[in-house]
Amino acid sequence: MKVRVKYFASIREAIGQGGEALETRAATLAALRDELIARNGAYAESLARGRAVRMALDQVMADEASELCEGAEVAFFPPVTGG
Repeated sequence: MKVRVKYFASIREAIGQGGEALETRAATLAALRDELIARNGAYAESLARGRAVRMALDQVMADEASELCEGAEVAFFPPVTGG
């Protein structure tokens, strides 16, 4: 299925792009994250399992068990603190 992925803040800076369209076999956000980590390099570093990463599915905060569907928009971003 095709999904659109957006990257924000330090993840965007590390990967070097704000987003991309992907063809994926992932059924959940967790599986999509694992596919991206498997690309190695900046993806593996910025999305690594030990790192705090927030996710949104179609502009709604979501957990890793959330199911993907054709045309979904997924966003990855680090936790943000205000001051």
